[in-house]
Amino acid sequence: MTSPALQNRRPANSAMGTSVTIVILQSLAAVYFVIDGIDDVLAQFQNGITLEAVMECLVAFALLAGVVTGARHIGELREHNRRSSDALARAKGALSEVIAARFAQWKLSSAEADVALFALKGCNVQEIARLRGSAAGTVRAQLSQVYAKSGVSSQAMLVSQFIEDLL
Repeated sequence: MTSPALQNRRPANSAMGTSVTIVILQSLAAVYFVIDGIDDVLAQFQNGITLEAVMECLVAFALLAGVVTGARHIGELREHNRRSSDALARAKGALSEVIAARFAQWKLSSAEADVALFALKGCNVQEIARLRGSAAGTVRAQLSQVYAKSGVSSQAMLVSQFIEDLL
């Protein structure tokens, strides 16, 4: 099973690949039209250059300028995407640090910390028990201890404490 973060990255990478492919095709077309336009102008140079040949060259150079602008924009988007990914990674690290600090502050045992972390991820008692290989009653008791030590009375309140810290 792929992680949600990886699933979200695939469409962005696909769109970026499509954009790069289009810019490459536009580049080839632009080079072709520039060469064709210059060839037409050179062929007409002795007999007099027509407005059509001049316009063809101008359009070809405009296409080339558009390709250069598009390529630069793709580069900027890639850099923005990289910076956003780095910021997200830092935020995830910051959340981990906040969670670890809170668990230490509340003096949670390692079992209580595991159960609390699963609760923060949205797991219910049965899921936590299955994941930890323990009885649901044990998980309920550990969650009660977590709630008592953290000063909350529910899973939603536990989660809200961490959201409040991040905001």
